[in-house]
Parts: sequence; C-alpha cells; structure tokens
Amino acid sequence: MKGHLLNSRFVLISGCSGGGKSTLLAELRGRGYPVVEEPGRRIITDELASGGTAQPWIDAAAFLRRAIDVALKDMAEANAYSGWVFFDRGLIDAASALEALTGEPVLHPVCSNHRYHARVFMTPPWPEIYVNDAERRHSFEAATAEYQRLMETLPRLGYNVISLPKISPSARADFVLTTLGGVELQAT
Repeated sequence: MKGHLLNSRFVLISGCSGGGKSTLLAELRGRGYPVVEEPGRRIITDELASGGTAQPWIDAAAFLRRAIDVALKDMAEANAYSGWVFFDRGLIDAASALEALTGEPVLHPVCSNHRYHARVFMTPPWPEIYVNDAERRHSFEAATAEYQRLMETLPRLGYNVISLPKISPSARADFVLTTLGGVELQAT
C-alpha cells in the first residue's frame, strides 16, 4: 500500500450527496483545519461558467477523468499542510464512478498508490436535508446508489468505513476528531 503512511493525515469525508459533508467540512475549517473542496463541484462551476461539456449530465466520463486529475493535484498540494487535512470527496469517488460507468480498470491502479487515512468517514443518506442545486441535479435515489457503491468499494481498497451519525455539524466534527484520536495532529 505505497503512500499509505505518507498520507495518513489526509482524511476523506465522502458519502451520500446531500448528507451534510460540506457543512461538516465548513465546521472543521472554522476550527482551523485545512479543507480541500470537492473536485466535482469545482469542475461543474468551471464548466458552467465556460460553457464546457465536462459535466456529469453532458459527458460523465470526461467529467470523472477531470475529477481524478483534480483529486491527484489536490493530494499533491495538500502535502504543504501539516496536521490533519480534510477532503470533501476525492480520488476514490471519481475513480470508482468512472470504473462503474465505463468499465475502465482505473480504481485499483490509481487508488493503491494515492491513499488517504485508513478511516474514511461517510455521510449516510439523509432525505430530510437533501436538496438539489446548480451542481447537484441528480435524484436522491441516484445519490443513494452512489453511496452504496462507495460503501462496497472502500472496504475492498482496505479502508475502515465509519458512518457519520445524523447529528449537528459541531457534534459531527467532534465525532470525527475524537475518532481520529484527537490531539496528535491539531489544527495549525
């Protein structure tokens, strides 16, 4: 598992779309931790602004290939931080989606050499807070299917999946930090 120890401070927050990932990450950022924004949302924002077609509802494969590239760049740039670095989605999300869409065997080769912390935090489906917006156009059912795919993929890649409780963002942040062991990698 090359890279595993090097990136043991890179914490992936993934899960069901609309499950509170971004709100949790805003809470962690507010506490002084570096947060890497979701590649997909950044790509969609750029593509909508430029009239590009690398959007999940126009050219999903191009969108996912670009998301892999952005996630790899994000991981390389995150080495500049010390302590915990929290990622809103990332490489595994994009690679597993591309492999599911096209059948291209990208997941294991890419994700084996670029690893996150062994514990991955997953936001479960939470219909009471799910909303669509300009970047999230898919249905709750599609979001739940995406979540199920990730729940199957992550353990196969050797990750310990931890489901986040449906509690306030502050309590979720406390849960994440406590689960990670709290004090050894404080915010800088």
